[in-house]
Amino acid sequence: MAATIRDIAKEAGVSVATVSRLLNKSGYVGSETAVRVQQAIDRLGFRPNAIGRSLSTAETRTLGVIVPALSNPVFADAVSGVTACARQAGYNVMIAATNYDSAEEVEAAGVFMERRVDAMILTVADPQQSPALDLLDAAGLPYVLIYNQTSCADRPAVTIDNAAAGAEVARVLQGLGHRRLAMISGRFADSDRAIARRDGFLAEARSAGLDAPPVHEVDFIALNVDTVLKELFRAPATAPTALFCSNDLLAISVIGALDRMEIDVPREVSVIGFDGIAIGTHLHPTLATVVQPSREMGEAAAQFLLRRLAGEEAAPPCRLPFTLRLGESAGPAGNARPADLQDPAYTREGDSHDDQ
Repeated sequence: MAATIRDIAKEAGVSVATVSRLLNKSGYVGSETAVRVQQAIDRLGFRPNAIGRSLSTAETRTLGVIVPALSNPVFADAVSGVTACARQAGYNVMIAATNYDSAEEVEAAGVFMERRVDAMILTVADPQQSPALDLLDAAGLPYVLIYNQTSCADRPAVTIDNAAAGAEVARVLQGLGHRRLAMISGRFADSDRAIARRDGFLAEARSAGLDAPPVHEVDFIALNVDTVLKELFRAPATAPTALFCSNDLLAISVIGALDRMEIDVPREVSVIGFDGIAIGTHLHPTLATVVQPSREMGEAAAQFLLRRLAGEEAAPPCRLPFTLRLGESAGPAGNARPADLQDPAYTREGDSHDDQ
């Protein structure tokens, strides 16, 4: 089997991005590192013909999709939208999951480039400083982000306004009479979306004159919430009456852990998640959540790339609207007066934007 740039990177003890920079002459590589890479190339008999846009003449009619986890239905929904659009246009789809690991993002991007995908759709940990996106930029490979929010004009994205959604959660909880709020989130280092949701949530709580909600991080994959919750509820008199979770899987784990602690949701504590995964409507209590139009996001990203690949003028990607669905897991605070409360069937649609 022919050696790949991943094999070269492993043999030389460097990243795939470093090998790419050397092969494409697209960035600085130190002399000692360059020697190691060249020696690895010589030992493995690598022929550098599977990298860069020299491959553009060998169209494969394949899109690559890189997401943090397929175990989270929100990403599976987006992939479903991508796949439907791609197949209708006669394209295949290759999929990789990175487990919220930026090194795996680079590896997956390198592998897809070796396999000559025509374009990529990605969700990365940090779109402002992403080695995977640097690799694609250096190679000139078309791509579009989904879920990520980026201020970089040349890194197009299809997303929602995560900060506005986080603020809306805080407003709704205040409307339900809650004054002691807290947030449980996946690691901020792994998700720019979680950061934006936190920032909007905290800013709205601050503007309402509430004490700053405590914020706790947990692993996105392990969802190890028990220790955090035991600390939060150690002193019942000061414990939060409402929790905002940065995604629905985390919210479901929190509700389960609270049940094990014999804390009733929503009578004693309200819980609001984020994503709008379908299983949330089948739980008891049903999950209150910010609903992202995930399938539509995947479709919009695929349509943008397909138009570009067809040589057509492609409209810039956009921010799509979100909705806040108030399920049974969010209820009034114990000391709230009925006149203060939102309609329990409350649903709000967030604004959509055509810019980044």
